[in-house]
Formats: sequence, C-alpha cells, structure tokens
Amino acid sequence: MRAKTTRDPTLAANPPEARFAPELVFDRIRSRLSLEPECASRESLIALGEAAPNEPGGDPLHFSGARPAAVLVGLVDHPGQVSVILTLRAAALRAHSGQIAFPGGKIDAQDESPIAAALREAHEEIGLDRGRVEPLGYLDPLWTGTGFRILPVVAKVTPPLALEINFHEVAEAFEVPFAFLMDAANHFRGSREFAGKIRHFYAMPYGERYIWGATAGILRNLYERLYG
Repeated sequence: MRAKTTRDPTLAANPPEARFAPELVFDRIRSRLSLEPECASRESLIALGEAAPNEPGGDPLHFSGARPAAVLVGLVDHPGQVSVILTLRAAALRAHSGQIAFPGGKIDAQDESPIAAALREAHEEIGLDRGRVEPLGYLDPLWTGTGFRILPVVAKVTPPLALEINFHEVAEAFEVPFAFLMDAANHFRGSREFAGKIRHFYAMPYGERYIWGATAGILRNLYERLYG
C-alpha cells in the first residue's frame, strides 16, 4: 500500500536555528563521517545494557558472536530544514514489536556492504526509492542486549517520498525534526530490568512518540559525532 510519511506540521511554521539549515547539516556530516566503516574518525563501541568488549566487565566472546545488522538513518532534505525518517514496528513482530526504529535489519550474505543491506531493508520495509538516497557515512557500531551488532548508515534523502509500507513489518513511517533530535536538552537517560539485569538507555520523547533504546542510542551517537 502506498503511503506518505507523517510530517510534523510545526516544521514549516517553526524553522530551526541557522546551524540546522540543510546545506550546513549535510556539509558537516560529509566532513565528520566516512563511507568506510573501518576508517571512522574514532574507534568506539556503544553498548546498550551491557559493557562493551573494551570496557570493564565486557565479554569479547559475547560481542564477537553478535549478528551483523545495518539500519538507514535517513535525513530528508526538505526546503529550509531536515527531518529524520523513523518507523513504528508492527505489533505482531516477535522482537521489538511496537517500538520506534530505523528501517533496517540483518546483513544477508548477498549484501555487498552494510550500505547495500540498509538500502535493501529500507526498500523492503517502507518502499524507499534507492534513487532518492545518497549514503553519506557510517556511525559507530552499536551492540544490543538482544545480540545484534548494528552499523548505522547516515544518508541524505531527497523528497518527495512516495512510500509503500510493508505492514507485516512496519505499522507506520513518520518524520521527526532533525533539530529536535540533535538538541541535547531532549536527551534523557533511563533504565529498566531485562533478563535479570539493569539496562541503561537513552530516550527522546517527542509528543506521543517514545523514541528510546537502540534508536535513541544511534541518534545520540549522531549528535556526539556532529555536535558533541
């Protein structure tokens, strides 16, 4: 079924501050991120709920066996401002159902690169036209408590968007202002018990949307790489 993302109506009414103008945002991304993941500007790991292998308490064997995945951090180049494409995962999914996420999934053997995997998954989940996507660079890998090693791919997306939602995987696609997500005042730390362990996470509530966990962790990493 063809659909459009839900765009916040305040985007046009309340333009973001000058530093979030699209040309400045994309220039900064190109200068600070790399399209070669091994050539990232800094070697770091982000772990959600557990210590990373290079931190006290980290378990290298646990993380070395993580399943590789890629997600697309799609930044939409609207006139005068940038927004971020997010999805609401379908309620019937066995893992992370009903949560807010980036389009993405496991890297398959036939995928030539994490970028190829992220583009494939975005097309399969929300029908995003690959011809409107320009990959700009990788963020730092993120390990999740559910056993995935996620490599986020930041990309410029040129509207208009005519999405075809795969409702078996995604309930909805929507956009959130980049300026809101890159404001540290909107970043909160939370914790909850899962499988007998206390897990810590970032959260970025936006109206009725509760952005948290791996998705918020990736957005926090993007903030740190660009503005931290």
